Amino acid sequence: MYKILTLNKISKTGLEHFSDNYQYSDDMKDADAIMVRSASMHDMELDKSVLAIARAGAGVNNIPLDKCSEKGIVVFNTPGANANAVKELVLSSLFMSSRKINEGIAFAQSLKGQGEMVTKLVEKGKSNFAGPEIKGKTLGVIGLGAIGLQVANTAVKLGMQVFGFDPFLSVDSAWGLSSRVKHALSMEEIFAKSDYITIHVPLMPDTKNLVNKDTIAQMKDNVRILNFARGGLVNNEDIIQAVKDGKVACYVTDFPNEDLLGIDSIIPIPHLGASTPESEDNCAFMAADEIIEYLENGNIINSVNLPNVCSERLPATHRLCIIHENVPSIISQVTEILSKDNFNIENMQSKSKGKIAYAIFDIEKDISDKAVESLRNINGIVKIRYIK
Repeated sequence: MYKILTLNKISKTGLEHFSDNYQYSDDMKDADAIMVRSASMHDMELDKSVLAIARAGAGVNNIPLDKCSEKGIVVFNTPGANANAVKELVLSSLFMSSRKINEGIAFAQSLKGQGEMVTKLVEKGKSNFAGPEIKGKTLGVIGLGAIGLQVANTAVKLGMQVFGFDPFLSVDSAWGLSSRVKHALSMEEIFAKSDYITIHVPLMPDTKNLVNKDTIAQMKDNVRILNFARGGLVNNEDIIQAVKDGKVACYVTDFPNEDLLGIDSIIPIPHLGASTPESEDNCAFMAADEIIEYLENGNIINSVNLPNVCSERLPATHRLCIIHENVPSIISQVTEILSKDNFNIENMQSKSKGKIAYAIFDIEKDISDKAVESLRNINGIVKIRYIK
Protein backbone atom coordinates (compact mmCIF):
# COMPACT_ATOMS: atom_id res chain seq x y z
CA MET A 1 0.00 0.00 0.00
CA TYR A 2 1.44 3.36 -1.08
CA LYS A 3 0.78 6.49 1.00
CA ILE A 4 0.33 9.95 -0.53
CA LEU A 5 0.41 13.19 1.47
CA THR A 6 -1.59 16.06 -0.10
CA LEU A 7 -0.51 19.56 0.94
CA ASN A 8 -3.24 21.44 -0.92
CA LYS A 9 -6.71 20.73 -2.14
CA ILE A 10 -5.95 18.42 -5.04
CA SER A 11 -8.43 17.88 -7.86
CA LYS A 12 -10.64 14.84 -7.39
CA THR A 13 -9.87 13.83 -10.97
CA GLY A 14 -6.21 13.44 -10.08
CA LEU A 15 -6.78 11.59 -6.83
CA GLU A 16 -9.18 9.17 -8.48
CA HIS A 17 -6.35 8.17 -10.82
CA PHE A 18 -4.79 6.27 -7.91
CA SER A 19 -5.80 2.62 -7.59
CA ASP A 20 -7.04 0.91 -4.43
CA ASN A 21 -3.38 0.24 -3.65
CA TYR A 22 -2.99 3.90 -2.65
CA GLN A 23 -4.06 5.91 0.37
CA TYR A 24 -4.05 9.72 0.38
CA SER A 25 -4.87 12.45 2.88
CA ASP A 26 -3.66 15.85 4.06
CA ASP A 27 -2.32 14.38 7.32
CA MET A 28 -0.71 11.19 6.00
CA LYS A 29 2.22 9.90 8.06
CA ASP A 30 5.25 8.11 6.59
CA ALA A 31 4.18 9.11 3.09
CA ASP A 32 5.87 7.60 0.05
CA ALA A 33 5.09 10.69 -2.03
CA ILE A 34 3.70 14.21 -1.71
CA MET A 35 1.32 16.05 -4.02
CA VAL A 36 1.45 19.84 -3.77
CA ARG A 37 0.16 22.89 -5.60
CA SER A 38 1.26 26.22 -4.09
CA ALA A 39 2.08 25.35 -0.45
CA SER A 40 5.62 26.31 0.54
CA MET A 41 7.75 23.33 1.50
CA HIS A 42 11.00 25.14 2.26
CA ASP A 43 10.62 24.91 6.04
CA MET A 44 9.00 21.48 5.97
CA GLU A 45 10.76 18.50 7.50
CA LEU A 46 10.73 15.72 4.91
CA ASP A 47 10.25 12.21 6.28
CA LYS A 48 12.80 9.56 5.33
CA SER A 49 9.96 7.63 3.70
CA VAL A 50 9.37 10.31 1.03
CA LEU A 51 10.52 9.15 -2.40
CA ALA A 52 8.88 11.74 -4.64
CA ILE A 53 7.16 15.14 -4.71
CA ALA A 54 4.81 16.03 -7.54
CA ARG A 55 3.89 19.67 -8.11
CA ALA A 56 0.50 19.98 -9.79
CA GLY A 57 1.69 22.90 -11.91
CA ALA A 58 4.77 24.10 -13.74
CA GLY A 59 6.69 26.29 -11.26
CA VAL A 60 8.58 24.60 -8.42
CA ASN A 61 9.92 27.60 -6.50
CA ASN A 62 7.87 26.45 -3.49
CA ILE A 63 9.92 23.22 -3.27
CA PRO A 64 13.48 22.95 -1.84
CA LEU A 65 15.09 21.30 -4.86
CA ASP A 66 18.64 21.12 -3.49
CA LYS A 67 17.48 19.46 -0.28
CA CYS A 68 15.42 16.98 -2.27
CA SER A 69 18.33 16.08 -4.52
CA GLU A 70 20.58 15.51 -1.51
CA LYS A 71 17.99 13.16 -0.01
CA GLY A 72 17.31 11.33 -3.27
CA ILE A 73 13.76 12.66 -3.57
CA VAL A 74 12.53 13.05 -7.13
CA VAL A 75 10.63 16.28 -7.82
CA PHE A 76 8.13 16.32 -10.68
CA ASN A 77 6.17 19.13 -12.28
CA THR A 78 3.40 19.02 -14.87
CA PRO A 79 4.57 20.98 -17.91
CA GLY A 80 1.86 21.73 -20.42
CA ALA A 81 -1.04 20.63 -18.22
CA ASN A 82 -2.14 24.21 -17.62
CA ALA A 83 -0.86 25.60 -20.93
CA ASN A 84 -4.25 26.18 -22.54
CA ALA A 85 -5.60 27.96 -19.46
CA VAL A 86 -2.65 30.36 -19.37
CA LYS A 87 -2.76 30.83 -23.14
CA GLU A 88 -6.38 31.93 -22.98
CA LEU A 89 -5.62 34.49 -20.28
CA VAL A 90 -2.63 35.81 -22.22
CA LEU A 91 -4.78 36.27 -25.31
CA SER A 92 -7.49 38.06 -23.35
CA SER A 93 -4.78 40.33 -21.95
CA LEU A 94 -3.63 41.25 -25.45
CA PHE A 95 -7.06 42.75 -25.97
CA MET A 96 -7.24 44.29 -22.50
CA SER A 97 -3.86 45.97 -22.95
CA SER A 98 -5.01 47.52 -26.25
CA ARG A 99 -8.64 48.44 -25.96
CA LYS A 100 -8.84 49.88 -22.40
CA ILE A 101 -11.66 47.47 -21.67
CA ASN A 102 -11.26 47.60 -17.89
CA GLU A 103 -11.25 51.40 -17.81
CA GLY A 104 -14.26 51.55 -20.11
CA ILE A 105 -16.24 49.17 -17.92
CA ALA A 106 -15.35 51.19 -14.82
CA PHE A 107 -16.52 54.36 -16.59
CA ALA A 108 -19.83 52.77 -17.59
CA GLN A 109 -20.41 51.52 -14.04
CA SER A 110 -19.77 55.02 -12.70
CA LEU A 111 -22.80 56.30 -14.63
CA LYS A 112 -25.22 54.45 -12.39
CA GLY A 113 -27.97 56.85 -11.28
CA GLN A 114 -27.74 59.13 -14.33
CA GLY A 115 -31.03 57.82 -15.69
CA GLU A 116 -31.85 58.81 -19.26
CA MET A 117 -28.48 60.60 -19.56
CA VAL A 118 -26.52 57.32 -19.50
CA THR A 119 -26.71 56.73 -23.27
CA LYS A 120 -25.55 60.26 -24.08
CA LEU A 121 -22.77 60.13 -21.50
CA VAL A 122 -21.56 56.80 -22.88
CA GLU A 123 -21.34 58.21 -26.40
CA LYS A 124 -19.60 61.33 -25.13
CA GLY A 125 -17.07 59.48 -23.01
CA LYS A 126 -16.22 56.47 -25.16
CA SER A 127 -13.46 58.27 -27.07
CA ASN A 128 -11.37 58.26 -23.89
CA PHE A 129 -11.08 54.48 -24.14
CA ALA A 130 -10.10 53.99 -27.76
CA GLY A 131 -7.22 51.64 -28.48
CA PRO A 132 -5.53 49.84 -31.37
CA GLU A 133 -6.50 46.50 -32.87
CA ILE A 134 -4.01 43.67 -32.54
CA LYS A 135 -4.43 42.45 -36.10
CA GLY A 136 -1.38 43.37 -38.15
CA LYS A 137 0.69 44.22 -35.07
CA THR A 138 3.90 42.43 -34.09
CA LEU A 139 4.00 40.10 -31.08
CA GLY A 140 7.31 38.99 -29.61
CA VAL A 141 7.19 35.72 -27.65
CA ILE A 142 10.12 35.08 -25.32
CA GLY A 143 10.15 31.38 -24.47
CA LEU A 144 8.51 28.79 -26.71
CA GLY A 145 7.65 26.06 -24.26
CA ALA A 146 4.16 24.61 -23.85
CA ILE A 147 2.51 28.01 -23.17
CA GLY A 148 4.60 30.27 -25.41
CA LEU A 149 4.13 27.91 -28.34
CA GLN A 150 0.33 27.98 -28.02
CA VAL A 151 0.30 31.76 -27.62
CA ALA A 152 2.47 32.19 -30.72
CA ASN A 153 0.39 29.84 -32.87
CA THR A 154 -2.92 31.39 -31.85
CA ALA A 155 -1.64 34.95 -32.33
CA VAL A 156 -0.69 34.03 -35.90
CA LYS A 157 -4.29 32.92 -36.49
CA LEU A 158 -5.49 36.27 -35.11
CA GLY A 159 -3.56 38.05 -37.84
CA MET A 160 -0.51 39.13 -35.87
CA GLN A 161 3.06 39.00 -37.10
CA VAL A 162 4.80 36.81 -34.54
CA PHE A 163 8.48 36.55 -33.66
CA GLY A 164 9.64 33.87 -31.24
CA PHE A 165 12.88 33.56 -29.30
CA ASP A 166 14.01 30.49 -27.39
CA PRO A 167 17.65 29.34 -27.43
CA PHE A 168 16.61 26.08 -25.74
CA LEU A 169 13.74 25.19 -28.06
CA SER A 170 12.88 21.51 -27.69
CA VAL A 171 12.33 19.19 -30.64
CA ASP A 172 8.68 18.70 -29.65
CA SER A 173 8.10 22.45 -29.50
CA ALA A 174 9.82 22.94 -32.85
CA TRP A 175 7.51 20.38 -34.44
CA GLY A 176 4.44 22.05 -32.95
CA LEU A 177 5.37 25.64 -33.84
CA SER A 178 3.57 27.26 -36.76
CA SER A 179 5.78 27.82 -39.79
CA ARG A 180 4.45 31.40 -39.80
CA VAL A 181 6.17 32.19 -36.49
CA LYS A 182 9.41 33.95 -37.39
CA HIS A 183 12.64 32.99 -35.66
CA ALA A 184 14.22 35.84 -33.72
CA LEU A 185 17.95 35.41 -33.26
CA SER A 186 18.07 37.29 -29.97
CA MET A 187 15.94 38.93 -27.33
CA GLU A 188 17.26 42.25 -28.60
CA GLU A 189 15.52 41.54 -31.90
CA ILE A 190 12.28 40.87 -30.01
CA PHE A 191 12.66 44.15 -28.11
CA ALA A 192 13.33 46.17 -31.26
CA LYS A 193 10.54 44.79 -33.45
CA SER A 194 7.60 44.06 -31.15
CA ASP A 195 4.50 46.10 -30.46
CA TYR A 196 3.57 43.52 -27.81
CA ILE A 197 5.93 41.32 -25.80
CA THR A 198 4.86 38.28 -23.82
CA ILE A 199 7.26 36.42 -21.51
CA HIS A 200 7.19 32.64 -20.97
CA VAL A 201 10.51 31.64 -19.40
CA PRO A 202 11.32 30.27 -15.93
CA LEU A 203 12.68 32.53 -13.21
CA MET A 204 16.40 31.80 -12.81
CA PRO A 205 19.43 33.92 -11.95
CA ASP A 206 19.96 34.55 -15.68
CA THR A 207 16.35 35.65 -16.27
CA LYS A 208 15.69 37.65 -13.09
CA ASN A 209 14.82 41.26 -14.03
CA LEU A 210 14.89 40.31 -17.70
CA VAL A 211 12.73 43.38 -18.31
CA ASN A 212 14.50 46.38 -16.79
CA LYS A 213 15.29 49.98 -17.67
CA ASP A 214 18.06 48.93 -20.08
CA THR A 215 16.00 46.37 -21.98
CA ILE A 216 12.95 48.66 -21.98
CA ALA A 217 15.11 51.33 -23.63
CA GLN A 218 15.64 48.91 -26.54
CA MET A 219 11.89 48.51 -27.08
CA LYS A 220 9.51 50.45 -29.28
CA ASP A 221 7.68 53.41 -27.82
CA ASN A 222 4.19 52.45 -26.60
CA VAL A 223 5.14 48.79 -26.30
CA ARG A 224 2.74 46.58 -24.34
CA ILE A 225 4.28 43.93 -22.06
CA LEU A 226 2.57 40.81 -20.71
CA ASN A 227 4.01 38.71 -17.89
CA PHE A 228 2.30 35.43 -17.05
CA ALA A 229 5.47 33.52 -16.16
CA ARG A 230 6.97 34.86 -12.89
CA GLY A 231 6.91 38.24 -11.17
CA GLY A 232 10.69 38.44 -10.75
CA LEU A 233 11.22 38.48 -14.51
CA VAL A 234 10.21 42.15 -14.59
CA ASN A 235 11.83 44.84 -12.45
CA ASN A 236 8.85 46.53 -10.80
CA GLU A 237 10.53 49.87 -10.19
CA ASP A 238 11.69 50.12 -13.80
CA ILE A 239 8.36 49.05 -15.34
CA ILE A 240 6.44 51.53 -13.17
CA GLN A 241 8.70 54.36 -14.29
CA ALA A 242 8.43 53.29 -17.94
CA VAL A 243 4.64 53.29 -17.72
CA LYS A 244 4.59 56.72 -16.09
CA ASP A 245 6.97 58.07 -18.74
CA GLY A 246 4.76 56.71 -21.53
CA LYS A 247 7.48 54.45 -22.95
CA VAL A 248 5.37 51.39 -22.04
CA ALA A 249 1.72 51.81 -22.99
CA CYS A 250 0.52 48.99 -20.75
CA TYR A 251 1.91 46.30 -18.45
CA VAL A 252 -0.24 43.27 -17.64
CA THR A 253 0.99 40.96 -14.89
CA ASP A 254 -0.42 37.87 -13.22
CA PHE A 255 1.83 38.58 -10.21
CA PRO A 256 0.70 41.82 -8.53
CA ASN A 257 2.19 43.25 -5.38
CA GLU A 258 1.66 46.46 -3.42
CA ASP A 259 3.92 48.52 -5.69
CA LEU A 260 1.99 47.64 -8.84
CA LEU A 261 -1.49 48.52 -7.60
CA GLY A 262 -3.37 51.72 -8.35
CA ILE A 263 -1.22 52.75 -11.32
CA ASP A 264 -2.81 53.74 -14.61
CA SER A 265 -1.90 51.39 -17.49
CA ILE A 266 -0.77 48.59 -15.18
CA ILE A 267 -3.29 45.77 -15.13
CA PRO A 268 -2.80 43.48 -12.12
CA ILE A 269 -4.44 40.04 -12.41
CA PRO A 270 -4.60 37.93 -9.21
CA HIS A 271 -2.55 34.95 -10.45
CA LEU A 272 -5.40 33.48 -12.49
CA GLY A 273 -3.23 31.84 -15.17
CA ALA A 274 -4.03 28.24 -14.24
CA SER A 275 -7.24 28.93 -12.32
CA THR A 276 -9.63 26.84 -14.36
CA PRO A 277 -11.22 23.54 -13.32
CA GLU A 278 -9.86 21.94 -16.49
CA SER A 279 -6.31 23.03 -15.69
CA GLU A 280 -6.48 21.83 -12.11
CA ASP A 281 -7.80 18.46 -13.29
CA ASN A 282 -5.08 18.12 -15.93
CA CYS A 283 -2.29 19.04 -13.52
CA ALA A 284 -3.49 16.70 -10.78
CA PHE A 285 -3.96 13.80 -13.19
CA MET A 286 -0.47 14.25 -14.64
CA ALA A 287 1.08 14.58 -11.17
CA ALA A 288 -0.64 11.38 -10.02
CA ASP A 289 0.53 9.56 -13.13
CA GLU A 290 4.13 10.64 -12.51
CA ILE A 291 3.98 9.39 -8.93
CA ILE A 292 2.46 6.05 -9.98
CA GLU A 293 5.10 5.47 -12.64
CA TYR A 294 7.92 6.21 -10.21
CA LEU A 295 6.62 4.27 -7.21
CA GLU A 296 5.54 1.21 -9.17
CA ASN A 297 8.09 1.11 -11.98
CA GLY A 298 10.92 3.47 -11.04
CA ASN A 299 10.33 5.53 -14.17
CA ILE A 300 11.09 9.26 -13.98
CA ILE A 301 8.97 11.49 -16.23
CA ASN A 302 9.03 15.31 -16.07
CA SER A 303 11.50 15.63 -13.20
CA VAL A 304 13.05 19.00 -12.51
CA ASN A 305 15.94 17.80 -10.35
CA LEU A 306 16.80 14.36 -11.74
CA PRO A 307 17.23 13.10 -15.30
CA ASN A 308 14.20 11.63 -17.01
CA VAL A 309 14.63 7.88 -17.38
CA CYS A 310 11.77 5.72 -18.57
CA SER A 311 12.04 2.05 -19.42
CA GLU A 312 9.32 -0.52 -20.04
CA ARG A 313 9.25 -3.28 -17.43
CA LEU A 314 10.39 -6.62 -18.79
CA PRO A 315 8.32 -9.69 -17.87
CA ALA A 316 9.56 -11.74 -14.90
CA THR A 317 12.26 -9.26 -13.91
CA HIS A 318 12.99 -7.24 -10.80
CA ARG A 319 14.00 -3.61 -11.00
CA LEU A 320 16.90 -1.95 -9.23
CA CYS A 321 16.73 1.88 -9.20
CA ILE A 322 19.78 3.86 -8.11
CA ILE A 323 20.15 7.61 -7.59
CA HIS A 324 23.82 8.49 -7.37
CA GLU A 325 26.33 11.29 -7.69
CA ASN A 326 27.42 11.91 -11.25
CA VAL A 327 31.00 10.71 -10.80
CA PRO A 328 33.07 8.04 -12.59
CA SER A 329 33.05 4.32 -11.76
CA ILE A 330 29.76 4.05 -9.84
CA ILE A 331 27.99 2.10 -12.59
CA SER A 332 30.97 -0.21 -13.00
CA GLN A 333 30.99 -0.86 -9.25
CA VAL A 334 27.28 -1.71 -9.35
CA THR A 335 27.68 -4.13 -12.27
CA GLU A 336 30.71 -5.71 -10.60
CA ILE A 337 28.73 -6.46 -7.43
CA LEU A 338 25.83 -7.86 -9.45
CA SER A 339 28.07 -10.05 -11.59
CA LYS A 340 29.88 -11.43 -8.52
CA ASP A 341 26.54 -12.70 -7.21
CA ASN A 342 25.69 -14.13 -10.65
CA PHE A 343 22.90 -11.66 -11.44
CA ASN A 344 22.26 -11.18 -15.12
CA ILE A 345 21.30 -7.64 -16.17
CA GLU A 346 18.51 -7.95 -18.75
CA ASN A 347 18.28 -4.21 -19.40
CA MET A 348 19.92 -1.01 -18.14
CA GLN A 349 19.14 2.69 -18.56
CA SER A 350 21.32 5.46 -17.13
CA LYS A 351 21.31 9.25 -17.48
CA SER A 352 22.80 12.20 -15.65
CA LYS A 353 21.67 15.75 -14.94
CA GLY A 354 24.30 18.06 -13.55
CA LYS A 355 25.73 16.58 -10.36
CA ILE A 356 23.15 13.81 -10.05
CA ALA A 357 22.46 10.65 -12.06
CA TYR A 358 19.87 7.90 -12.17
CA ALA A 359 20.13 4.30 -13.33
CA ILE A 360 17.61 1.50 -13.78
CA PHE A 361 18.67 -2.17 -13.87
CA ASP A 362 16.27 -4.98 -14.77
CA ILE A 363 17.48 -8.17 -13.08
CA GLU A 364 16.33 -11.68 -13.94
CA LYS A 365 16.16 -12.96 -10.37
CA ASP A 366 15.67 -11.73 -6.82
CA ILE A 367 18.61 -9.80 -5.33
CA SER A 368 19.87 -10.87 -1.95
CA ASP A 369 19.86 -8.51 1.01
CA LYS A 370 23.64 -8.90 1.12
CA ALA A 371 24.00 -7.65 -2.45
CA VAL A 372 21.71 -4.67 -1.77
CA GLU A 373 23.74 -3.79 1.31
CA SER A 374 26.96 -3.96 -0.71
CA LEU A 375 25.42 -1.57 -3.24
CA ARG A 376 24.41 0.85 -0.49
CA ASN A 377 28.02 0.97 0.68
CA ILE A 378 29.30 2.29 -2.64
CA ASN A 379 30.59 5.81 -2.12
CA GLY A 380 28.40 8.26 -4.04
CA ILE A 381 25.16 6.27 -3.86
CA VAL A 382 22.33 8.57 -2.74
CA LYS A 383 19.36 6.19 -2.70
CA ILE A 384 18.56 2.65 -3.79
CA ARG A 385 15.12 1.21 -4.48
CA TYR A 386 14.40 -2.39 -5.29
CA ILE A 387 11.05 -3.03 -6.99
CA LYS A 388 9.91 -6.65 -7.26
